[in-house]
Amino acid sequence: MKKKKFSYSDFSKKELENLKDYYITEKIKSMNESELREFAYEIISHQVKNTIGDEEEKEAWDEIESFFEDNFEFILEGIKTKLEATNQEWEIESKKNLTNIQNQDNDEINNKKIDMWMD
Repeated sequence: MKKKKFSYSDFSKKELENLKDYYITEKIKSMNESELREFAYEIISHQVKNTIGDEEEKEAWDEIESFFEDNFEFILEGIKTKLEATNQEWEIESKKNLTNIQNQDNDEINNKKIDMWMD
């Protein structure tokens, strides 16, 4: 006779909770430091980056602020300064590229040979 295969529905909430706790403990024990770091990075990234709505965004902000403590304002100022400088450089670069493209178009038009057989 074949042994019955268990399903999660065969267990109470308390039994499932116990199984999950055991799984978590054993899973962590089986991971090396590199795997633990990668796993933690994925979880924290998902938790902080995949916020939906103002409430979750505020929770992420509060968690980040709590982590950085006294350095938080300094870090924010650095990020603002860096992105503003990068944005200005990009705007200057994009305007320069636009001017170069316009000049190339004008040169192509001026240098285009006219075929005397075309009507």
